[in-house]
Amino acid sequence: MIKFDDAFEIVMGSARRLGTERIDIDRALNRVLAEDVTSDIEVPPFNKSAMDGFACRRANLANELTIIETIPAGHMPQKTIGTNQCAKIMTGAIVPKGADCVIMVEYTESTAEDKIRFTPLEIPGSEREQKAKNSLTGFTGRDTDDNICLKGEDIKKGDVVLRAGCRLSPQHIAVLASCGCVEPLVSLQPRVGIIATGNELVEPAQKPLSGQIRNSNAFQLTAHVASAGAIPTNYGIARDTEETIDAMVKQAIVENDVVILSGGVSVGDYDLVRGILKENNVKLLFEKVAVKPGRPMVFGISNKAFCFGLPGNPVSTYVCFELLVKPFLYKMMGHDFRSTITHRQLESTITRKKTERDSWLPVVFTKNGNVAKIEYHGSAHINALCEADGLICIPAGVAEIKEGTTIAVRQI
Repeated sequence: MIKFDDAFEIVMGSARRLGTERIDIDRALNRVLAEDVTSDIEVPPFNKSAMDGFACRRANLANELTIIETIPAGHMPQKTIGTNQCAKIMTGAIVPKGADCVIMVEYTESTAEDKIRFTPLEIPGSEREQKAKNSLTGFTGRDTDDNICLKGEDIKKGDVVLRAGCRLSPQHIAVLASCGCVEPLVSLQPRVGIIATGNELVEPAQKPLSGQIRNSNAFQLTAHVASAGAIPTNYGIARDTEETIDAMVKQAIVENDVVILSGGVSVGDYDLVRGILKENNVKLLFEKVAVKPGRPMVFGISNKAFCFGLPGNPVSTYVCFELLVKPFLYKMMGHDFRSTITHRQLESTITRKKTERDSWLPVVFTKNGNVAKIEYHGSAHINALCEADGLICIPAGVAEIKEGTTIAVRQI
């Protein structure tokens, strides 16, 4: 039995990249960039109004202003702003020449046809007087600038806007579109074959008879793999015979980059997975890990595929995937996966008797901002994770974590 940190280093050190492809931006969500992306333009590409309001000169704010044109977004200004002049302007429109600020509509009043006046004393809130004072020395309605988004202030032409290894979320898709990258180069997605083993298993559509349970692991793993951006194939249930498991393993190894089996990895009479993997020229790099749940876990490599053998209990399957398989799949795509960690105080003391392994427990965030252990019956209690906000780890050798201790929570 090896330490979890050693198992993690073995798994991550074994990952290899699969290649790249160019895809349409419409299909790029959750894919991993394989090259840096640079902008072909400046963003914004012109001085742009940040507000609906009036473009004018700061020096004229104390005077009545004459409206000389209206500038909608997407239209070129036709006139230059002169002394005591302004242009009615919409958010996103080009700021006309001669103007050095935009005053908000809310801070103006109409004095006659095509005439307005800046009214800073109408600014609501406790800072009204200071803002009114600022207006006499150039304040224009926004604390930090003149309500103008300057050309290129967000992105300069040639700037690297996204780095290789970035997993593309909706905000990254927006950046790709803004910079004209409509066919990003992305890493190929690992193909992952999933096999659930066990004579006791039936498929979810079937009502279990005495001694049977529904096959939840294959569907859990299929969802896990898809959420990590890889391509899952569910091969169904392998009965606990050497012939059945061997046939499924052979097929999955040929057709996939990664094979995940659940169940059959312990030391019972029907735990056949380790031996069958070895017979298929899979070199097992470890067979037990000092983690609870999840001790009977194997990882091996062949010249065709990587193979994980995970415990059969569904919480064990969840934890092992979260801790080892997920970061491994991301690394195959060139992404350095980092789980979201938050630190909170423990609501009440947690104790345990056996301390030889790291122990992962489901927890919830409390109303007062602390973290508390939830009702959890062990590695078969998968519905406990549906209520959990995260997992905490009690390290090997630790029997107690006292109330009030600040502890790291891995959010799920």
